[in-house]
Amino acid sequence: VPLLQAAGKKNSFNLLGLTEAELKEQFVRGDGPGGQATNKTNNCVVLKHIPSGIVVKCHQTRSVEQNRKIAREILQEKVDLFYKGEDSDVFKEKKASEKKKQEKKRKAKENLERKKHFKEMQQLD
Repeated sequence: VPLLQAAGKKNSFNLLGLTEAELKEQFVRGDGPGGQATNKTNNCVVLKHIPSGIVVKCHQTRSVEQNRKIAREILQEKVDLFYKGEDSDVFKEKKASEKKKQEKKRKAKENLERKKHFKEMQQLD
């Protein structure tokens, strides 16, 4: 299950394909801010991949068609992660971005230490 949190990356092209027969699609009312546009229209898309049991709920836009497209992309990435695990491109991208983020954080910390040390040296003079 923690692997599925890596989905959401848009640069993956080597994903497992989905067929419409494997999907169950529902349109429900969205929730959250947006007032009448959200609360009275069924523009939230819920997609379920029947063989794996993975469910995706998408309510990013007010358009049903855009939500359907986005939900399919997210579901495809999650299904790819489910079946391929750590060999999935999505997982590898997530790990690479986390490593890059940690490196950036480490450099910022080193920079801060250097500045602190420099100020201390100026005060001693």
